[in-house]
Amino acid sequence: MLPSMTSEPEQQIGVGTQDAFQRLWTPHRMAYIQGENKPTGPGADDGCPFCAIPAKSDEDGLIVRRGEQVYAVLNLYPYNGGHLMTVPYRHVADYTDLTGPETLELAELTKQAMTALRTASGAHGFNIGMNQGTVAGAGIAAHLHQHIVPRWGGDTNFMPVVGHTKVLPQLLADTRKMLADAWPTA
Repeated sequence: MLPSMTSEPEQQIGVGTQDAFQRLWTPHRMAYIQGENKPTGPGADDGCPFCAIPAKSDEDGLIVRRGEQVYAVLNLYPYNGGHLMTVPYRHVADYTDLTGPETLELAELTKQAMTALRTASGAHGFNIGMNQGTVAGAGIAAHLHQHIVPRWGGDTNFMPVVGHTKVLPQLLADTRKMLADAWPTA
């Protein structure tokens, strides 16, 4: 136990009824919950972050790799450390609307992302997929994006279940650099 911690619950004003639980506050998640950076409509000019990111530097946009049709970017609200997304530059919502070259590059960047994550962090497995439409869970349904979430044996714990909190061991800027350095050249 840390010297500043006690075994007795601490009364905190404004957090509800006193109980035996310690609290880990994650106020940065409120931006996601309140919809910060979400588009105001379905069009590319309606504040789509996936359309705005490519205009930024790789560091500012958290872009790990740029292709001709698609780019790989870190998720601002990751499920796990190293959570990447492959995103077409073109503002398109549905997978069936991708062109042949976009489909091929999306698949190739996904393969490269897996290789980079294995090299940089020793990922044991992956959850890969896309949510098509708001009812399917897409946070930004108007711009297609595929998630690549690295997984490790034993990476689940009580924090997401009990605390509704994900513990990430590294800053996103450091993760971006680590993965960009580990990205395969071909």
